[in-house]
This record gives sequence, structure tokens and C-alpha cells, in this order.
Amino acid sequence: MADPSPSERPAVDARLSVAAVDALDVTAFVARFGDVAEHSPWVAERAAAMRPFADREAMIAAFAAAVDAAGEAAQLGLLNAHPDLAGRAAIAGAIADDSRREQVGAGLDRLTAAEHARFLDLNDRYKARFRHPFILAVKGATKHDILAAFEARIGNTPDIERATALTQVKRIFRFRLEDRVQP
Repeated sequence: MADPSPSERPAVDARLSVAAVDALDVTAFVARFGDVAEHSPWVAERAAAMRPFADREAMIAAFAAAVDAAGEAAQLGLLNAHPDLAGRAAIAGAIADDSRREQVGAGLDRLTAAEHARFLDLNDRYKARFRHPFILAVKGATKHDILAAFEARIGNTPDIERATALTQVKRIFRFRLEDRVQP
């Protein structure tokens, strides 16, 4: 009997099992998951200390708890580590691979000149008001969804918007960990 062709073979799940995640030493854990929180490996370091994880949901919760337990300065640093959506760094290709893939998936690499100008204006206005970039977990969103969220949130109070941005960061953790760890 002949081997099945590559297209007939079942896909191999490259995601780690939770048991494999728990078996990693802290250095390997941070190497594997340190980029889940944009340019903030301290989140993975703190999440690693909460092992063993009962399941992937517990791992996601540990990343969120690490942020919740951090002080305001660390949280603001985490928010400021995120790139502007469709911003200058994204256009130059100077953002993390996950961020680039997420922005491309939302169509932010295919903006018209007018849409790009609108994003730049909103990014600048938002940062002037809130002292950190606008953050939205863009997986599954379109550029129109993102612009609508931008417009809706720019009028928030600083406290509400900081909490909203942190909630969005935790959604980003979820999406990125779901891509890397088996259920």
C-alpha cells in the first residue's frame, strides 16, 4: 500500500501540550512564550511561576493574572510596547511577527491613502489623550471594525480606556496562546 500523499495525511498539530509546557524550565518557557506579551517577557516569567497549569485556559489565566498583579507602571509599559495599528512602524515592517500577521489578517497592509491618513490621525490623537497606543485584538476584525472601535473608544475616560486596553491585551494573549498550546 502506498503512502498517502502529503495532502491526504492528517495535519500535525505543532502546538505544545500543556504537559510539555509544564515540563519547560523557566528559560525555555520564556523563550517559547516571552513574545506573547508584546516586547514584555516579564509577563511570561511571572506566568511560568504559576505552573503547573491544569489546562490551556489556566495558562491563559496565568498570563492575565501576571498583568493584573503588576503595578500601574508595568501595565503602562506593556501597553506602550504595542505598535500603532497601521502605524509608521507597521508600514516599515518594524513590528513583531505576531503583530504583523494580525495586522495583515485585518487588511491593515492594504489601506487606501485616505484610510492610512485616518489611522495616523486617530493614532496620534489617541496617544495624546491616553499616553499609550490604541490596542485592539484584531484577529477576525476588518479595517472597518477597527476604525469603528477607534472612534467609539477615543471618547472614553483615561481610566476606562486603560482598563479596556488591558482587556484587549488579554484577548491578544488568548489568541496567541491558542495558536501555540493544545486545548
